[in-house]
Amino acid sequence: MSTHATLLRSHGLSVTPQRLALLQTLSQYPHITADQATEAVRKSLGTISRQSVYNTLNALVEKGLARRIQPIDSPALFEDRVGDNHHHLICRSCGDVADVDCAVGFRPCLEASDDNGFIIDEADVTYWGECPKCQPKISNVHTTTKTKTKTRKAIS
Repeated sequence: MSTHATLLRSHGLSVTPQRLALLQTLSQYPHITADQATEAVRKSLGTISRQSVYNTLNALVEKGLARRIQPIDSPALFEDRVGDNHHHLICRSCGDVADVDCAVGFRPCLEASDDNGFIIDEADVTYWGECPKCQPKISNVHTTTKTKTKTRKAIS
C-alpha cells in the first residue's frame, strides 16, 4: 500500500486516483497553483476536470493534508508541508516561492501583542523581496538608470 493511500485513509478520505495523483503532484511541485496541478495531474491520469482538482485540493486542505497560501495579487498556492508553523519568501520579480522556518525556540510569530481572546495556533507571515536570480537584474536596472541620469546631467 502506498504512503499516500495510507495518509488518505488515516484522515478519513477514500483512496481515489485523483487524490493519489494530487498528493504525488504536491510532493513533486511545492507551491503549485490549482491550474498547474491540473496540468500535472492530466499528464499522469489522462483526463481530470479543473473542478475535480479544485474539489480535491479543498478536501486535502480541509483534512490537513495540504496547505493553501494566498499571496497578495497572486493565485492561491498549494503545498504538502503541513503541521508546522513555516512561512514563505516570495520574489517580487519572478514570483518564486521558498519556505522559511519560523524562529527556532521562541516563536515570536505566535506571540501577538494582543490576542483579543483568541487562541492562536498559526501565523501567516510572508516575506517579500528579490530572489538571488532576480537581484542582478534589479541592480543592473539601478546602475543603468544612474548612468543615464549622470550622462544627461553632463550633456545639459
